[in-house]
Amino acid sequence: QVQVVESGGGSVQAGGSLRLSCAASGRTFSSYNMGWFRQAPGKERVFVARIARSFGSIDYADSVKGRFTISRDNAKNTVYLQMNSLKPEDTAVYYCVAGVAGTYYWGQGTQVTVSS
Repeated sequence: QVQVVESGGGSVQAGGSLRLSCAASGRTFSSYNMGWFRQAPGKERVFVARIARSFGSIDYADSVKGRFTISRDNAKNTVYLQMNSLKPEDTAVYYCVAGVAGTYYWGQGTQVTVSS
């Protein structure tokens, strides 16, 4: 069982920045594929960004390209999502997910609210 815990959400004005953190348990964090999803009120959960294991490939949703940056620190068992130039439409609960040997472990989510 892998525990996933997000932190760093909050409220910010449009144009501001936030950095989300996601800590995952386990001794082999470098072998986890990690990702971020978000769910706005009344909408489905959608993909935001992912970073493959061992500093592999990175992908972003078109809506966040150029504004969000995903990174990982394997020594700290942590993945980050740096969010810049935030827009009101970025308001959502952000979820971190760890992909481990074909199983996906989700965190509880952290709220991000962007006001205009």
